Amino acid sequence: MGILGLSKLIADIAPHAIKEMEIKNYFGRKIAIDAYMSLYQFLIAVRSEGSQLVSTDGETTSHLMGTFYRTIRLVENGIKPVYVFDGKPPDMKSHQLNKRAERREEAEKELQKATEAGDQESIEKFNRRLVKVTKVHNEEARQLLKLMGIPVIEAPCEAEAQCAALVKAGKVFASATEDMDALTFGTNVLLRHLTFSEARKMPVQEFHLDDVLKGLGLEQKEFIDLCILLGCDYCGSIRGIGPKRAIELIRQHRSLEEVLRNIDTTKYPPPEEWDYERARELFLQPDVTDPKEIELKWSDPDEEGLFIDLCILLGCDYCGSIRGIGPKRAIELIRQHRSLEEVLRNIDTTKYPPPEEWDYERARELFLQPDVTDPKEIELKWSDPDEEGLVQFLCGDKQFNEERVRNGAKKLMKARSGTTQGRLDGFFTISTTPNPKRKAEEDKKNSAKKKAKVGGGGRGRKPK
Repeated sequence: MGILGLSKLIADIAPHAIKEMEIKNYFGRKIAIDAYMSLYQFLIAVRSEGSQLVSTDGETTSHLMGTFYRTIRLVENGIKPVYVFDGKPPDMKSHQLNKRAERREEAEKELQKATEAGDQESIEKFNRRLVKVTKVHNEEARQLLKLMGIPVIEAPCEAEAQCAALVKAGKVFASATEDMDALTFGTNVLLRHLTFSEARKMPVQEFHLDDVLKGLGLEQKEFIDLCILLGCDYCGSIRGIGPKRAIELIRQHRSLEEVLRNIDTTKYPPPEEWDYERARELFLQPDVTDPKEIELKWSDPDEEGLFIDLCILLGCDYCGSIRGIGPKRAIELIRQHRSLEEVLRNIDTTKYPPPEEWDYERARELFLQPDVTDPKEIELKWSDPDEEGLVQFLCGDKQFNEERVRNGAKKLMKARSGTTQGRLDGFFTISTTPNPKRKAEEDKKNSAKKKAKVGGGGRGRKPK
């Protein structure tokens, strides 16, 4: 939910605190992105004919499509993104989560009515209201981002709070989320619409906390009290007090304690057991990982993983291949879609049906994590050949010629003693540059040969 009405209030009272920017303006910037908010956007926005994208087995893939291509867009614009995932929500958020569950139940009922009535517009509307980011969505996105070489951070609690901590510590330039409570947590710079589709042509909104506080005429603690009064995720708000009245009250009384002492609580009754003090503490002292303990590392994308998927598509020992897709088509598909999952989502499976129960994921795992002895435990040792043992093993029943076997053993012994001398290129640097003197002599010889050919007798044709 974030903070109700805060973005409009800032736009009305402190418009100078908001800048409209293009994505290219953040070239070279490190930005912490609220992963939950991005995935939620992708599940709603990345659709085909009004429905979420799904795999061949019906699993949702909109979140992966959005994460993959929007992240590529950020990186192509010179941005270094860091995705921050939510941890366990604070206990005080439970009432808000319960409200969301109730709204989903209502949406399900309305969806059923719209489906029975055949109202396509309402079906799409209520389907979007039922969107929920699941643990599976989070785990798949984490896996994808790691394969792409993008840093992932697991926040102990709220992702927005962790993003803000990274900004305040100077680890990143800004927090990117649609939730305005990133400002309440103290992020110096908030970016909204950063991960929106390019097709929407929405400028990035850049909020600067210092300018927000200056424009509203508040200190950070007073700003937190304003956000609680407006309505936040941790406690209810006072019915009848909207954004305009809220800023007036905080400016006049400077704290929620003083506001409660001076308003008519019979006209504006606060919620029962309104624990605004604990909510304030959650904003002032959020549960975050110390940014000093976080190392941000961007690595190269996992090309090996793509190569393995190509090999499986070509055909390997562990599972069948797709009939009709040869080597040329296979490399085109992997280059375009970057994984077997995406290949299967995008090819015509009626024309190119995959094998029944095609367990390419297990095959991939066998290539990535094969069952092998740890090389550290292996000692490589070459010993002298056992001439008598060879004769005993090969001669007799196997009827090898004894003399040839003994000669072979002696050759092994000789070759073995010779290898101990080492390679010459271990002692000398081999240069590929030709010796200038030798090259001049060879050029002279070649020139003389050409002249002899041209000026020589015989019945050949005259040179032109």
